[in-house]
Amino acid sequence: MGESSDSVSIDIDMIPLGGKELVVKTSKGSISVFVCGDQEKPALITYPDVALNCMSCFQGLFFCPDAASLLLHNFCIYHIDAPGHEFLQLGADVISSDVPLLSVDDLADQVAEVLDFFGLREVLCLGVTAGAYILTLFAMKYKERVLGLILVSPICKAPSWTEWLYNKLLLNLLYFYGMCGVLKECLLQRYFSKELRCGLHGAESDIIQSCRRLLDERQSLNVMRFLRAVNERQDLTESLKRLQCKTLIFVGESSPFHAESVHMSAKMDSKSSALVENEEEKDKSMKIQACGSLVTEEHPYAMLIPIELFLMGFGFYRRSPFASSSSNGSNPTSPSCHTCIAPELLSPESLGIKLKPIKTRPTS
Repeated sequence: MGESSDSVSIDIDMIPLGGKELVVKTSKGSISVFVCGDQEKPALITYPDVALNCMSCFQGLFFCPDAASLLLHNFCIYHIDAPGHEFLQLGADVISSDVPLLSVDDLADQVAEVLDFFGLREVLCLGVTAGAYILTLFAMKYKERVLGLILVSPICKAPSWTEWLYNKLLLNLLYFYGMCGVLKECLLQRYFSKELRCGLHGAESDIIQSCRRLLDERQSLNVMRFLRAVNERQDLTESLKRLQCKTLIFVGESSPFHAESVHMSAKMDSKSSALVENEEEKDKSMKIQACGSLVTEEHPYAMLIPIELFLMGFGFYRRSPFASSSSNGSNPTSPSCHTCIAPELLSPESLGIKLKPIKTRPTS
């Protein structure tokens, strides 16, 4: 890691997987990065959705044992949070109104400066919705620095009038009422499926309750800045075919961004993108059934086998000797209980893999 006096490092002992949070000063302002793993390993960077940070957006994926053997064993993870969305233990101050508002281009350039700080030349990227847009834009602007993209419920078009007006309503709620109950409900609808939000017999699940608590910790004015940047984004459709990196896309069946994610997959070069087809659908969508936008939290196990096969195309994946034996099907929470992939998938095509129809079902 590059040494700099323009950073603050805080060890996070409460995280079972270890790691430390740093505040890196860039030309666009300070940004929080939570580093987890051996920095001698290949780098995987993440970027969360609006109002979320690394804990509220990715803990479901990274804290499950199979993901630890797949990702943490092979990569050093750099969780980049949007400005003002720092991890809880560090806390986040309200960004001064004197600080200029950042555009999505500024946020993408900020990611490049973070890579420079850590001395990273090439990275894999994992982003969710707004974070997926930022990392896609980053991959377009810095083609030589991105090996691959893993996008969850991504967006790529300029906001429709409906989305633009809806986001304006959210911005007004944030400005006048802060992180109020109505706003939290709107955000939960953005992240999760109705099945999870309502729960069994109307009782909220632990995931929803945890997300509510984490949203309470957000500084509303900081969330406003990120949402405003996303609401003023440009259409990336025409540039998608020129993306040089390999791409894997997931989208929840109940995601409000499902149609846009399908549009994005259709516009990308099929030779450099891996598609997970739903067996009941004939379009090239990447549906995770009974799931909203935040697949990383709602159905993380459904992501593991496609990601594992995707990584094989880079030659990065190496199974840990301590990997959970649950992958052989003995554990009811094994990915194989959520997905059924034919053996012929292992024959390499384009990415070194070809992802065939995949079945998922909600956890009972």
